[in-house]
Amino acid sequence: MVSAARKSARRWCDGNRFTLLCDGEQFFPEMLEAIAGAREHIALEMYLAESGPVATRFVDALCAARARDVTVFVLLDDFGTFYLNRHDRQRLNEAGVTLARFNPLSPLKLAFNLVRDHRKLLLIDDRIAYVGGAGLTQDFARELDGAAIERSWRDNMIRAEGRCVGQWWGVFRANWRRWSDVACPLPPLRSVGHASGRVVAGRRGATVLTRAAIADIRRARERVWLATPYFVPARGLRLALARAARRGVDVRLLLPGPKTDHAGARAAGRRIYGGLLRRGVRVFEYQPAFLHAKMLLADERAQIGSCNFDRWSERWNLEANQAVEDTAFADEVAGVFEYDFAECREVTWQEWRQRPLGARLHERFWGTLETWAMRLSRRSHLVLGRMDRRRT
Repeated sequence: MVSAARKSARRWCDGNRFTLLCDGEQFFPEMLEAIAGAREHIALEMYLAESGPVATRFVDALCAARARDVTVFVLLDDFGTFYLNRHDRQRLNEAGVTLARFNPLSPLKLAFNLVRDHRKLLLIDDRIAYVGGAGLTQDFARELDGAAIERSWRDNMIRAEGRCVGQWWGVFRANWRRWSDVACPLPPLRSVGHASGRVVAGRRGATVLTRAAIADIRRARERVWLATPYFVPARGLRLALARAARRGVDVRLLLPGPKTDHAGARAAGRRIYGGLLRRGVRVFEYQPAFLHAKMLLADERAQIGSCNFDRWSERWNLEANQAVEDTAFADEVAGVFEYDFAECREVTWQEWRQRPLGARLHERFWGTLETWAMRLSRRSHLVLGRMDRRRT
């Protein structure tokens, strides 16, 4: 049976206001300020957190909120927050923060350890939700209180206000109840603004997000611009992009250049450039820093969140995106895309065909490795799916 929270998370609703925040130097200070202004409840769901200046600022802010009698719920993925040290966790516990671990790692769980909570979500009362792809590490903000010494990872967060905030609480609460016995509230929906939006989230695996992306791509008539840090997409998404380009849609991919945290994933993705370039898809590789943003713009619809739109996310990760349908917000997202495209090097069909033999062998090796890894993981995924069905 589908819960009411999961049903509501699929509905489009009016009465929202959305703001796009670019890079940690912009969104981290605003998130910290929102925590400082919280009056009743805070919820933080985080895949990636690592002890350091950024995490310390957030731990300080959450502890200060508890000192004001604000209820604080923190759900951390046990793998992604491995480097959040004992001291930081102890400070949260001693302050009275309710802390839970998503899918604690164990050798007895075997393949079930691969199921991870990849979401990045901060909820403030019934007023604000921050959603995106950034974790609480120095990679996303080399310096919070001044000019960056080194260019940080390129990423975005979206600030949502209005009725979608209630949807986000429903999604957080549904996940929280699986990993904690402490009751979590479900604030009422409240209208702010006039934009239409919905939360796109799934229980395990990001198939629902991939399907939502494909649906938006299929309905697009003018533009489909997609940014992702790990471009190893499912076949259905590749076909949707190619078919959109063939019917005259301006299809562009914004992908990492040489600066990346996973050279193997980049090589596996570059292997499939050819089929898309031949069909009119344009490929742009970002040069100044590692591109970690996850955005989709299809005409006037945008999606921003944690989903990489790759096969691994589709199979194993809990992901969540904020979908928005609003002309003004789409123009804002388009402006960010255009700014990023200007800092890219476009890969042409002719250039891709003439790449050196070493690059081809490198791409083939990582592409083959990725294919075999996904075949092996598919068997594990099917077994876990049967186990889930038995439990329900």
